[in-house]
Amino acid sequence: METDLSTGEQWFVMRDLKRANAKLPAYKQLEEAGFRVFTPMTTKIIEKGGKRTRIQVPFVQDLLFVYSSKEALDKVVTRTQTLQYRFLKGAAYCTPMTVPVAEMDRFITAVTSVKTPQYYHLDEITPSMYGAKIRMVCEGPINGFEGTLLKIKGSGKKRLLVKLTGVLAAAVEIGNADYIELVNS
Repeated sequence: METDLSTGEQWFVMRDLKRANAKLPAYKQLEEAGFRVFTPMTTKIIEKGGKRTRIQVPFVQDLLFVYSSKEALDKVVTRTQTLQYRFLKGAAYCTPMTVPVAEMDRFITAVTSVKTPQYYHLDEITPSMYGAKIRMVCEGPINGFEGTLLKIKGSGKKRLLVKLTGVLAAAVEIGNADYIELVNS
């Protein structure tokens, strides 16, 4: 667990138990309360009154990440019955899941650098999908990122796989193969 020592803030992995059609989901509620929140979003096409529109919805309905101190977040969790911490399995009783600050910032930078990142649950990624180890050499926010290429049969596009340990993974499309530098293992 990596914590910002000056403020005691870290990225907590949270659950929102509200229904998918809730007017005020937890990520919006926490943003309005002034918390830094990240929710992996995906595009969904819905039909309203015979008209099809695209909307942004959470990739995993109940998953959100909140950057805060535990004390500040505890106040909101006790007031909101549908907001819960996700807890570590096999750890001490009621130890909340956290993501290291650098890893979370890297993940957010990667997925916000493209229009449509593809999110994956960790159990969806098989060993055969892992490609070569690479480093990005380009202008922009993902310059210097290291990771693995994602291999998907039939896809001509190259994607960098960015993971949040124990939680989620995202594939970020690489526009030009010239931006890839192979890294020796």
